[in-house]
Amino acid sequence: MSEEPVFGGEGWYLVYTKPQAEEQARENLTRQGYRTWLPFVRERKRVKGRYKTVVEPLFPRYLFVRLSAGLEDWSPIRSTLGVSTLVRFGTWPARVPDELVEAFRATMDETGICDLDAPPVAPGDRIRITEGVMAGYEGICQARNSGERVTIMLNAAGQFTSLMLPEGQVQRVE
Repeated sequence: MSEEPVFGGEGWYLVYTKPQAEEQARENLTRQGYRTWLPFVRERKRVKGRYKTVVEPLFPRYLFVRLSAGLEDWSPIRSTLGVSTLVRFGTWPARVPDELVEAFRATMDETGICDLDAPPVAPGDRIRITEGVMAGYEGICQARNSGERVTIMLNAAGQFTSLMLPEGQVQRVE
């Protein structure tokens, strides 16, 4: 026989949302009186062939809800617009450790957004090409321009050559 897990009062639990409905679920849960947290991340992505900075949920299709185990009625959560289900391990809701939530919250800026992008490469940085036919080659960043391109000095086949690539195709070598 399995024992009922000890919940120990208030904690953060995970809500699984419908596709691209995190904000709708958060808004509707908040309207019902639940405390929610939906972390966002700012990152550079390729959109229609160009790199753009986008803000989107850190965990697509998930949001956190603060609940008091045994004290709150959780049944309305499942029927809330935008919500698919409450994440469970077996028959019990999945509680997220407070330390983990606080660690994520500590990475947020004043606007509540986490910035996971590495700082842009700078002249003199050792960099590696991550995409294209030259993927894996390493060189030195010579310059950056405002068009989000970097000029790299490569040693290929014993000769130094200069190459210009989109910044999204290179990464700093630590």
